[in-house]
Amino acid sequence: MSTHPDISAFHDTGVRQDEGQHLQDVYPPARQYGGPGRFALSPESGLTEDSPLVSEQARRRLWASWSPHWDLGRSVLLEKSPPNLVRMRFLQAMFPGSSFLVVTRHPLAVAYATKKWLRASLHSLLRHWDVAHERCLDDAPFVERLAFVRYEDLIADPHGQLERIFRFVGLEPHDGDWEVKPSLNQAYLDRWRRGALNPAKSLHRRRLERDFEQRFAPWGYSLGAPETIRPADAPIAARLI
Repeated sequence: MSTHPDISAFHDTGVRQDEGQHLQDVYPPARQYGGPGRFALSPESGLTEDSPLVSEQARRRLWASWSPHWDLGRSVLLEKSPPNLVRMRFLQAMFPGSSFLVVTRHPLAVAYATKKWLRASLHSLLRHWDVAHERCLDDAPFVERLAFVRYEDLIADPHGQLERIFRFVGLEPHDGDWEVKPSLNQAYLDRWRRGALNPAKSLHRRRLERDFEQRFAPWGYSLGAPETIRPADAPIAARLI
């Protein structure tokens, strides 16, 4: 979420991952719904403009919680908590005119990365990705300023993608020494491929493909051919940066 009031993230505050959800007490953070890899499975984790939490008093309290950690001299302020994915309508009601940029990444990469610090099955983490993004799509028609960018597209064309992102949030594009590490996804995809060579894991892999292949396809992602990023379906492609 960004607000128009250069992009400014939170200063280093010692808060986990500098996520704004942990800096406020207006709405529950993701940990109350199971935390990473689980929060979207709880219907209560999603918030809309109909939430009783939406009020002028709550808006002022939220601003008071976040503003000390922003450089208020910037024209765009950034809040980047992952649960914003299912709270865009709520945040839009709290801060009208906000822009929402949803960055997606291959479900396998997200699931394996999450498994590093969460005891959960690959199936449950892929299901969470699916549910979270489905809820995002359900909310999308109600969000006035919303764009999607796929991590893989950003890595493949950082200058072009960033130019469009800057324009989307109302900034003039500028060149920078963008550091791109295209191999970060590959380690996770290699791990998935090695599972196909293990007879004990191949049955489980086929089950995952059966359960999720068609669920991920609208975003252009595949479990059967994970290195290939396909065109997204029309409703998603229309919002891609």
